[in-house]
Amino acid sequence: MPPTILAIESSCDDTSAAIMKDASLLSLGVSSQKIHEQYGGVVPELASRAHQQEIVPIIDYVLKEANLKPFDIDAVAFTQGPGLLGSLLVGTSFAKGFALAQNIPLITVNHMEAHILAHMIEEPRPKFPFICLTVSGGHTQLVLVKEVLEMVVLGETLDDAAGEAFDKTGKMMGLPYPAGPIIDKLAQIGNPNYSFPTPKVGPYEFSFSGLKTSIRNFLINNLRENTDFVELNKEDICRSVQDSIVKILLDKLVFAAEQNNITELAIAGGVSANSALRQGLVDLCIEKGWNSFIPDFKYCTDNAAMIAMAGHYKYTKGMFTDQRVTPNPRLKI
Repeated sequence: MPPTILAIESSCDDTSAAIMKDASLLSLGVSSQKIHEQYGGVVPELASRAHQQEIVPIIDYVLKEANLKPFDIDAVAFTQGPGLLGSLLVGTSFAKGFALAQNIPLITVNHMEAHILAHMIEEPRPKFPFICLTVSGGHTQLVLVKEVLEMVVLGETLDDAAGEAFDKTGKMMGLPYPAGPIIDKLAQIGNPNYSFPTPKVGPYEFSFSGLKTSIRNFLINNLRENTDFVELNKEDICRSVQDSIVKILLDKLVFAAEQNNITELAIAGGVSANSALRQGLVDLCIEKGWNSFIPDFKYCTDNAAMIAMAGHYKYTKGMFTDQRVTPNPRLKI
């Protein structure tokens, strides 16, 4: 019979669970933590405590939504890493306990691989091989996806991730956390009146620390002359910063595609919800005659549906683990 998989995602500050049967999503629940907004970023200890409070209710929700009982589950897939150790530990511990109680297999999932496999949840799906630009608050990677579970990282960030560049820019401008969606919204009514330097790194690598420094110096210098500079020009600043980040990302993606003779391009991760990045990918693929693939918004940010999708493929190949498994906050593809 087709497997029914319970999936758990707890890598950062979203507690999520999903149930998938034979690669078809039956239910999905996500509980986001609002407490971090007052601190301007995720506080690891508070995140792990919130996961402890939310994981049982979210599991109960997806079971009821799918009209299933615990004994109907055939396997448990969970995020082993990368992520925050305390947050991962909550999901790992619950998954191990659930699997032990039901005497069912455990499946470990790499969070970054799962972001890429979010493309397999619904049509249209990219054909293999394809290149995926995976961008989030903690990661920025170019990945060559040869098959479902065969991926090669072509390059990644040498320091900060694209999502962090958005959020830190927002913090410097006095915008609420998380700033990425706010910058995206303000940029839509702004003009690209300011320019920022492009990092000089390897052809497949990314670097955003220098860009953040450039933005910081730009803001400091202009605020010295006019204390209202940010407030008077925030839409144009947001547009200029967003255009700079998106151009860096897409230029690297195009280079990787051309060098590897790939015409199927995808984006994934939380930053793939950015409207300029999404439209930019579509436009460049139309221009070059390539195919573009972008997940639905609900599969861009951290969610257990993508963990379930990865778990499904691993289940079909018998890729199980045992009760000795531990979380790995620095897990690599």
